[in-house]
Amino acid sequence: MKRRSERDIRLPSAPLNDVNIGTNSEGGDLTIVEQVHVYIEQIAKLLEIAGVAIILGGVLLASVWFIRDGLKSGVWRDSYERYRANLGRGILLGLELLVGADIIGTITAPLTFTSVGLLAVIIIIRTFLSFSLETEIEGCWPWKRRSARKADGHIGGASER
Repeated sequence: MKRRSERDIRLPSAPLNDVNIGTNSEGGDLTIVEQVHVYIEQIAKLLEIAGVAIILGGVLLASVWFIRDGLKSGVWRDSYERYRANLGRGILLGLELLVGADIIGTITAPLTFTSVGLLAVIIIIRTFLSFSLETEIEGCWPWKRRSARKADGHIGGASER
């Protein structure tokens, strides 16, 4: 009995016409694997959009809070410190989603040494940015965070807003 490859498995086109998402380069219906790749690409794009939206939303919210706190307290220096921390948190969360989108996007991309190398460079840069932002926000190295919180009297949890 001949063993079927994933390319041999085709979705029936008649009952799924309303669900069919396209045709392949040869003009035939997409295989299950090709359809899954299309969906994964869309998920990666949605994660990228969410990452950018979170960064933009973080900038907007941090700016509003900065102005509100500065006007309310009149102590702009303290408001500025909280502003920087809040900006960093928004950027950090957005970067995490962008890295996730890059990783998910590699599932569907043709793997070549160039594409894998480019992905590695992007992830290294974004990870370095995340690490730098987290260190800036927390004010200490990640491996010293627990002892710094104990010294400050904080138990677990993140710092204020």
